[in-house]
Amino acid sequence: MANEVGIDLGTANVLVYIKNKGIVLNEPSVVAINKDNDEILAVGEEARQMLGRTPANIIAVRPLRDGVVSDYDITERMLKYFIKKTCGSGRFFKPRIMVCVPSGVTEVEKRAVREAAQQAGGKDVFLMEEPVAAAIGAGIDISRPDGVMVIDIGGGTTDIAVISLGGIVASTSVKMAGDKFDDAIIRYMRKEHKLYIGERTGEEIKKTIGTAFPREEKLTMECRGRDLVTGLPKTVEVSADEIMEALEEPLHEICEAVHSVLERTPPELAADISNSGITITGGGALLYGIDKRIQERTGIHVNIAEDPTSCVAIGTGKALNELDILEGNALNRRAPYL
Repeated sequence: MANEVGIDLGTANVLVYIKNKGIVLNEPSVVAINKDNDEILAVGEEARQMLGRTPANIIAVRPLRDGVVSDYDITERMLKYFIKKTCGSGRFFKPRIMVCVPSGVTEVEKRAVREAAQQAGGKDVFLMEEPVAAAIGAGIDISRPDGVMVIDIGGGTTDIAVISLGGIVASTSVKMAGDKFDDAIIRYMRKEHKLYIGERTGEEIKKTIGTAFPREEKLTMECRGRDLVTGLPKTVEVSADEIMEALEEPLHEICEAVHSVLERTPPELAADISNSGITITGGGALLYGIDKRIQERTGIHVNIAEDPTSCVAIGTGKALNELDILEGNALNRRAPYL
């Protein structure tokens, strides 16, 4: 029997869930390619280590940007590598694949994801919207007539949705998430400290002292980069308060997007959300104080899912057992995907 595979095709990481096994792969969505012969040299964590450190003939690229496929060919080859690694060669049995997409993607972008998964070896490919998968993965019963609100903060997009009876009632998707947090930190360091840092350093600062809400303790860390004035290597000390200032713009935009979805939510469902609270999933949920920040803006209690980075992948895998419920809602709201 063919494997049933759920894939969280994220801008920052790809997670693969196999039925009855759980999550079997969690790797960065980065591919290293030799430009001379178009040969793939590394995929995943090994390729991520090469970001910003490659010679002229090698490039380390992220084929997904803002939650959608930006390089179809490399995405297909990356998926093929991950599927072969987790499911075997697939010479006799091809897996059924459920892939997650952001709630705001266009039909063209959906087709690109579906075709990439098919070319990578999928027998039947289904698409699912990320907030629905995140809710299922967080252990929320979405089949009930009660309204639940999920905020999935990934690498490329933040998906916000109100879900009831297995379908999305009100939603939005903003291209403001983990990558934009990193970019905001990089810009801040250039502007305030005249220090040029790379993507990996920006991400390291975010993970170490990044904060969305004032901390009780004062945290600092040393940051190394290139002095924009002298052109020489330089080390500066930055504080958590500075990084909170750097992240103000993207955090404000996410809070405004949450507010806009609540404004469009029917009053009965809004009452349910006020009682049950808002659930945050995705890697962005790990940013210190983001729950307090959204709670301060909305006045609604905010919960962080138990394993926020894995929720979408787990929900995608579980949804393979519930296709009959989801086909008419999250999967096929506009056009069939099968």
